[in-house]
Amino acid sequence: MKMKLLGSLLAGATLVAGTLKAEETISAVHAFPETLIYTKSFLSFVDKVNEAGKGVIQIDVRGGPEAIGMFQQPDAVRDGIVDMVYTPGSFYGGALPEKDAMVASNLTAVETRANGGIALIDQIHQEKMGLKYLGWFDSGVCYNLWTRNEPKFDAAGNLEVEGLKLRGNNVYNAFFTNYLGAQVIDLPTGEVYSALQRGVVDATGWTQIGLIDLKWNEFLNYRIEPCFFSTDLGVIVNNEKWNSLSDDAKKILQEVAIQHEKDSVEALRAKRDEDFAALDAAGMKVVSLEGEAKASYLAAAREKTWERMKEVMSDQPGGTGNYDRLIELFYDLGAD
Repeated sequence: MKMKLLGSLLAGATLVAGTLKAEETISAVHAFPETLIYTKSFLSFVDKVNEAGKGVIQIDVRGGPEAIGMFQQPDAVRDGIVDMVYTPGSFYGGALPEKDAMVASNLTAVETRANGGIALIDQIHQEKMGLKYLGWFDSGVCYNLWTRNEPKFDAAGNLEVEGLKLRGNNVYNAFFTNYLGAQVIDLPTGEVYSALQRGVVDATGWTQIGLIDLKWNEFLNYRIEPCFFSTDLGVIVNNEKWNSLSDDAKKILQEVAIQHEKDSVEALRAKRDEDFAALDAAGMKVVSLEGEAKASYLAAAREKTWERMKEVMSDQPGGTGNYDRLIELFYDLGAD
């Protein structure tokens, strides 16, 4: 009798153990330092996942660019060195030029999630890079030009850039060089403060928020309106890792990502208003292009970016097959 009871207990324990699943873990890094508002947004997403995913899925953040260089992170997640990366699409634009659809977009992640745009971007990531595109975070924030000295305009009201030491990178350069005619100095984000301090550059493009976090406002005194482009920050996951996760883990990650797309739009717009008020109070001056000069400036920012995307796409397998569809999903011409 005792042996039968023991056998039943062991069988029951084995059955229970078989039905219990170990909590899954994915490793992650982020492109920018923890002090930057965008990284704080990503870490907020991580906290939401870890709360909702107790017993199912947890994200283990390994750090930022000090752990893996910001420009090496996309390759690291593709190669499985890390499972998840939060980064601008521009950091891997050579491999996936379609990410420029987000740069040139005048829509938010919420709208492009609803119209199928993010589903298409996810499909392209999986096909071209073996990555799951989990979510487009912190959208709805655009870029300005910020300068140390008062900007100059020609007789037609167009911005003059001659003599301007303009910091550039892959996000801006098609617009800065092909339309503005500027000679740019490419610098990663982490080197801009010292470059401004030493006078290597005296102007830069940057988003509407984060200037204070980076302390660039110590040197930059003017914001040029209108703003242009959109942030293209997103979360990418190694496809093999994604496919290995349980359905419950995938569901939690995807649902929290979709909610964070919505939450981050609202949070960052509020942060933008706070930053602008603080910068204004500290003496930041705002100058604006007007009329035809303004319209040409905005059209060029969009068109030069689309042109660059199409040119790079044409040199890759599959060519420009998704080009028209991306424009349809990521740009609302009626908003111009």
